[in-house]
Amino acid sequence: MNDTQDPVVARIEANPKYRQLKNSRNRYGWTLTVLMLLVYYGFIGLIAFDKEFLAQPIGAGVTSLGIPIAFGVIVFTIVITGLYVRRANGEYDRLTAEILEESSR
Repeated sequence: MNDTQDPVVARIEANPKYRQLKNSRNRYGWTLTVLMLLVYYGFIGLIAFDKEFLAQPIGAGVTSLGIPIAFGVIVFTIVITGLYVRRANGEYDRLTAEILEESSR
């Protein structure tokens, strides 16, 4: 820690809730990142290595199986973004407010 550091910043960094917030946010962010990478690169892997699977027609129409799978990747992205925003606006904002309140005393 820097000796010339602001005392409020030092109190924030020393607060156990701050460490909890950092750890929780990092763990959740990395979990969602890994899930997104698996879904995205899984889809790209299907495109690269199993075109025949994605080209299978659905029913009697011209739509192939790749279209709903690609749509699923987009929906998955929106859902995990929503999950992160919901948690950030709830748990993370609450913890941040508590930390700032405790540190300003």
